[in-house]
Amino acid sequence: MHKVAIVGASGYTGVELLRILAGHPEVEITGVTSRQHAGKNVADIFPFLQSCLNFTFEDADPRELAQRSDVIFTAVPHLAAMQLVPALLDAGSRVVDLSADFRLRKCEVYEEWYQSEHTATELLQEAVYGLPELFRDQIASARLIANPGCYPTSAALALAPLLEASQIDQQTIIIDSKSGVSGAGRTVRVDTLYCEVSEGFKAYGLPRHRHTPEIEQTLSSLAESTIKISFTPHLLPVSRGILSTCYAKLIRDIDLSGLLQLYREYYAEDVFVRVLPEGRLPDVNQVRGSNYCNIGLSLDPRTGRVIVLAALDNLVKGAAGQAVQNMNLLLGLNEGMGLLMPPVFP
Repeated sequence: MHKVAIVGASGYTGVELLRILAGHPEVEITGVTSRQHAGKNVADIFPFLQSCLNFTFEDADPRELAQRSDVIFTAVPHLAAMQLVPALLDAGSRVVDLSADFRLRKCEVYEEWYQSEHTATELLQEAVYGLPELFRDQIASARLIANPGCYPTSAALALAPLLEASQIDQQTIIIDSKSGVSGAGRTVRVDTLYCEVSEGFKAYGLPRHRHTPEIEQTLSSLAESTIKISFTPHLLPVSRGILSTCYAKLIRDIDLSGLLQLYREYYAEDVFVRVLPEGRLPDVNQVRGSNYCNIGLSLDPRTGRVIVLAALDNLVKGAAGQAVQNMNLLLGLNEGMGLLMPPVFP
């Protein structure tokens, strides 16, 4: 059995990690930390885990935690991760970090978009971007995995086949995304209260949402050229789910059947990406609670634009599930182990 621990296990992402790892056949959880709930039983704080897990939240020293763990998940906010991760790595543990602290390769880009000094810049080039469908080979041998953001995961999976096949004008990319409220985290904020969100639908973070440079970095890597995008996120009045609609102008003559074939071939070996048949488009309620990303395509011959839609659960494929997928690769396990549960419906 492989030993794993979770730092910051009381947020939505941390609790989702607990839920998934509780059913993983090759993993033993050796520690769960939460400063807020230290000394309390996990099931007392999260009753849905009653009889599934019997752990007490602790406020453990990072080095001590690393000594009893092969892999540590850091499910903490940005800025907090960069304070923890160096010590965990120095103590010999491998780390899957779910914050934004190690996703961007350039320190100046991080500091511009997050308006904060980066204090672990020596790790930025070492960290491997943990999107398995695109960077699987690099992930397997890494010490530090930068788990992608939820919006960037959906955008990258939606556009990767088109970029690598040079099918679109890179300067025409527009990404319009919608997220459930859990994407804002578990901290109490007025604008995410039930009465503020229910029956509403709004854009936010314009024109500089923090996921923009992460999306651009990944797309530029795939295209091997600098890409700038227009990205607009919206808040949906649902608890989970992301739907990203990506637009771009085609530069090669190809019909919808050819585009679908391109996607099917590109993701032929990727169990968690499901390319929908012609005439079907993704819906967030078809991926809820799962590690799947559903992709659908449409072609507008009038404008010459392709429209690619990607739906995923922001807490699973957009966070905790993808982190476990990365862990499986690090440990030499089957990539889908512990993650093949079907979506929850309705």
